[in-house]
Amino acid sequence: MSSHHIVRDDQEPALIIANGAECSRELMGQLLEWSPLVIVLDSAMHRVVELGIKVDVLLGDFDRDFNPEQFLSLQYPLEIVHTPDQDKTDLEKAFEYLINRGFPAVNVIWATGKRADHTITNITNIVRFRDKLKIVVLDDHSKIFLLPQKYQKWYPAGTPLSLIPIGKVSGIHSKNLKYELADDELTIGYRTGSSNEALNDGMVIIEHREGDLLLMECFD
Repeated sequence: MSSHHIVRDDQEPALIIANGAECSRELMGQLLEWSPLVIVLDSAMHRVVELGIKVDVLLGDFDRDFNPEQFLSLQYPLEIVHTPDQDKTDLEKAFEYLINRGFPAVNVIWATGKRADHTITNITNIVRFRDKLKIVVLDDHSKIFLLPQKYQKWYPAGTPLSLIPIGKVSGIHSKNLKYELADDELTIGYRTGSSNEALNDGMVIIEHREGDLLLMECFD
């Protein structure tokens, strides 16, 4: 599929394969099936090639004796994007690449696990792109995304839902959570909304007035 077609708002999300712990083949397969563009970050390409996956873009700073050209014959056609800027992570550069290409949304896998500093950075950095790109970070245990000021979705009773404030979030109200929030404030490091859950089968509503609030839907 050509990756240069015009992007529409109803398009399936692109897929970024980062350089953390691998997810199940099943989850990866589901995401690959519909993705119009697959970006792999840096040396994760070695693992991706071993899995026999076709990708479109290899992006990274390519340091430490990593030669991206070696993959050109294995993955044709492959776009190589060299991003040497050390002030940004490869994942942030991949988000910027997608924004520049006009993609509205992206799923990200292999972005958690392994090194804790990378995991924390990868999760917290998605708030910076809130108005430009809809980002969902997935692994075998959870799905993490930024909430709009009013969010509602149907969940089965008992679905684990964790609210993660990036910085401070105020004016939080909820409906149909086990531990309800009423004009509450959450602050990363002091008070977070982890280990909550849907109370009954039905719509969960979470609203907040100010700040960046992530939701983590957990599966295990």
